[in-house]
Amino acid sequence: MSHSFDRRRVLAAAALSAFVPLAARAQTFPSKPLRVIAAGPAGATADLVARLITEPLAKELGQTAIVEPKPGAAGAIAVADLMQAPHDGHTLMVAVSSLVSEVPHMVKLRVDMRKELRPIAELAAGGLVLVANPSFPAKNLAELIAYVKANPGKVNVASYSPGSLSHVLGLLLNRAAGIDLTHVGYKGSSPALADVMGNHVPLMFDGIGTSLPLIRGGKIKAFAVSTPKRSPVLPDVPTFTELGHPKLQAMAWMGLWCTPGVPAAVQARVREAAIKVLAQPAVRERLLELGFDVGPPRSVDALQAGLKADYERVGAVLQSIGFKPE
Repeated sequence: MSHSFDRRRVLAAAALSAFVPLAARAQTFPSKPLRVIAAGPAGATADLVARLITEPLAKELGQTAIVEPKPGAAGAIAVADLMQAPHDGHTLMVAVSSLVSEVPHMVKLRVDMRKELRPIAELAAGGLVLVANPSFPAKNLAELIAYVKANPGKVNVASYSPGSLSHVLGLLLNRAAGIDLTHVGYKGSSPALADVMGNHVPLMFDGIGTSLPLIRGGKIKAFAVSTPKRSPVLPDVPTFTELGHPKLQAMAWMGLWCTPGVPAAVQARVREAAIKVLAQPAVRERLLELGFDVGPPRSVDALQAGLKADYERVGAVLQSIGFKPE
């Protein structure tokens, strides 16, 4: 009888000792400096957003932090770094949602981004804008569509990467307007925009943030945005929905991510701190300058449901043209 009791006590103690480190970790987190990986090159959007939120985030959590840009392999190098780090919440990643919703369609990966990444918080959302060389002979979207119809097979549209939302929106515009823009894929926004400015490719779907300085400088012109309502930084540019093409409504968002193995209590603590940072007027103002919008915080469940819907939408459009990942 006493032997059985001792055994139960030993098992209970073992269970408790397995639990205590987890609980203690969550309570004492963070116990060392944070490392925030930015999925992209130095100076690119993920890096800018990471640098904007990391210092106030670390302050909220009572620690110091460093930002490390990790470019390459469509974000896969940044994800590999995150996966190899201890799953204790001290290593986080700032990356765009397309890492989960688009990249798996674009390139063959050894890891399943949807399983290996968990969103902690949406930092800011942004849409795409259809831009053109200033000499393009159309003043609005209706004239653009009419011009392409009058010149079948002769008008190209650039994307910042084959299989990306930039590519998909060109395909959706073809379908919605009954036109035949020819896709030209690039490796990044910068080379594609350079060719639009040089009039080598007349049109492009680009992120609002990267096109904004060039639109303001008169180096390219804008026709429509994919956001649900007009962008505060481009108030004179109509939405595709306004112009009768609601299927071209699409948003991407910059998020703070971790691996699913990070303790739930730690994830919750980081999320709470991130939401406080996003409420700071100076942070919101800078995100707006970068072409982003900061809305009310969506729950993690809502973010994951949105990622799933975006993944399926992009996949269906690419499948319809027989697109294969590289």
